[in-house]
Amino acid sequence: MMYEQVFVKGAAMAAVEVVESESYVSPDSRPYLRLVTTPQVFRSGPSLAQRRTARARMMQRRRRTLVGLGLALGVVILSWPGHAFGGVTGSGLPTDLANSSVLASGMVYVVQPGDSLSSIARSVNPVNPAQARADLVHELHSSVIVPGEHILIP
Repeated sequence: MMYEQVFVKGAAMAAVEVVESESYVSPDSRPYLRLVTTPQVFRSGPSLAQRRTARARMMQRRRRTLVGLGLALGVVILSWPGHAFGGVTGSGLPTDLANSSVLASGMVYVVQPGDSLSSIARSVNPVNPAQARADLVHELHSSVIVPGEHILIP
């Protein structure tokens, strides 16, 4: 027996059996066709409900994996040493200190190009920079500073 698959729009899959006879068939006649039930061979594989649950589990695993990767990436970014996360600037100062306007006593300041004793004194004591400048001159034993020089803030 020979089966052919026939697809009909809006209907389920059907199989058609072609019956051939050994008797003489006139050239203008067609083979006899009859509709048969779908053989069990075409009904193998998981059911639709099983496929849907398997897909739902796969999507859940993907979501969990993406959340885990996102959390791992966040931890790596926050622990990465950098300027935005408490790193050190090119001048050797911590970024929070470089961004602040006040230097405290006991800190080591690295002189930047364009700095003067007066600008450093304003950072040390914004209220009374003259006193801070006098303390810096006394500490350095000079009123001349050089870029790259390390100054201990008095």
